Amino acid sequence: MLDENLKAQLATYLEKLRQPIQLVASLDDSEASRELEALLHDIAQLSDKVDYVRRDDDARMPSFAIVHTDAGMPGSIVRFAGIPLGHEFTSLVLALLWVGGHPPKIEADVVEQVRAIKGEFRFETYMSLSCQSCPDTVQALNLMSVLNPDIHHVAIDGALFQDEVEARGVMSVPTILLNGQPFAQGRMTIEQIIAKLDTGATSRASESIAKKDAFDVLVIGGGPAGAAAAIYAARKGIRTGMVTERFGGQVLDTMAIENFVSMPYTEGPKLAAALEQHVREYEVDIMNLQRATKLLPATQPGGLVGIELENGATLRAKSVILSTGARWRQMGVPGEELYRNRGVAYCPHCDGPLFKGKRVAVIGGGNSGVEAAIDLAGIVTHVTLIEFDTQLRADDVLQRKLRSLANVDIIVGGQTTEVLGDGAKVTGLVVRDRHSGASRTVGLEGVFVQIGLLPNTEWLKGDVALSPRGEIVIDGRGATNVPGVFAAGDATTVPYKQIVIAMGAGSTAALGAFDHLIRSSAPAEQAAAA
Repeated sequence: MLDENLKAQLATYLEKLRQPIQLVASLDDSEASRELEALLHDIAQLSDKVDYVRRDDDARMPSFAIVHTDAGMPGSIVRFAGIPLGHEFTSLVLALLWVGGHPPKIEADVVEQVRAIKGEFRFETYMSLSCQSCPDTVQALNLMSVLNPDIHHVAIDGALFQDEVEARGVMSVPTILLNGQPFAQGRMTIEQIIAKLDTGATSRASESIAKKDAFDVLVIGGGPAGAAAAIYAARKGIRTGMVTERFGGQVLDTMAIENFVSMPYTEGPKLAAALEQHVREYEVDIMNLQRATKLLPATQPGGLVGIELENGATLRAKSVILSTGARWRQMGVPGEELYRNRGVAYCPHCDGPLFKGKRVAVIGGGNSGVEAAIDLAGIVTHVTLIEFDTQLRADDVLQRKLRSLANVDIIVGGQTTEVLGDGAKVTGLVVRDRHSGASRTVGLEGVFVQIGLLPNTEWLKGDVALSPRGEIVIDGRGATNVPGVFAAGDATTVPYKQIVIAMGAGSTAALGAFDHLIRSSAPAEQAAAA
């Protein structure tokens, strides 16, 4: 099942096991079960601390549990329903190590928070092997089930258990159920899950943040621009803070990255993890899971800039770098929000496998839209690509590939005016011909929106100069029109929205902020010396 290179790598990881574990399988006579059994046999043969046994005691087949066999340890079980390869192979490796006693790389206070959770929690996560957002959620819940015997988790491959997905109305991944009821959708970190379970976490975080002293530089946003800004600021030896809703930002939703200089290929989540690891090598005060809601400009020259957070706390800093990034642009038509995650999706790599054998539409004829249509055409029955302009805007090579596919229709000059549904899921779209004005209904089960990005700047209106597109207006040093406030990345007027450009802009903004600090503090220091 595993090639020799992968076996060698896995064997090296399994040397870290501290206690014996057992792989307990539930299988039927399907091809998927045979593949899973071959995988489990391969793993068991790589370490004398791993044993394989077939019991067929779980209702989901194929599935397996990873359990430890040390009678002196509290019960810890991680369960997979499916074959955890693709993006979930790392989740499998980590689960083997954690159940086998290898310590996780998380903060000690997070471990204690998980162990302190009381109650019976049975989580089910529907994921797909092509979803780059799913592993974070799967790994977080797996780890919680290892740390706390009252927490149980099974990761379910939605493409393999299609009937179950249909019955439960799962139309996006990751989808998390808790004790049989909807809990959350989308990528979640262990801290986010804890915060959702522990209702007092927000108030405690607010109290802690409000007590912090003023920063020299406070970075708002944890994407490539924010990470670069934090690193450059911290290396100057000044007090640096960072406020971020989720480290990595939009990069976390990016599948393949092939134009990052010096790195021929990587994937968004891997790059985001590397960014966070790099930032944490410096003395940066990272305040994760926090949303900025208001900018408070300094009331006098050289004064402190304030940032109000959603949790009620206010932070102060001598300078601020805004790197809030961008998000998927929505169509803004009736039915879109109602059927979001119920047929309306924004990530074809993540949610595409859930629409196997169905009809879908892709909205947008740029590179992202055409690439999505090409990918989906290999999974679904039929793809209708709808472009607002009179012609596709994607690269010629992509257009040629798209037009070669027999199960793809292309509509240009088409405006989607409504998403239709039956109250539970999408059933179609209404598309208006921009030339004739005539409307028609396209019957389908899924809609993938790929029409660009919007800057996350609504909270800055009236406090910082914004362009007509809502982008933060900056100069060559990253400075805004507000003294002491700088900006970088996709939220700004920089003409090209690229990861490598955002990193350079973040570095520029940090150097600009440092220069501002030097110049604004010089008069005060000279006066004090006199």
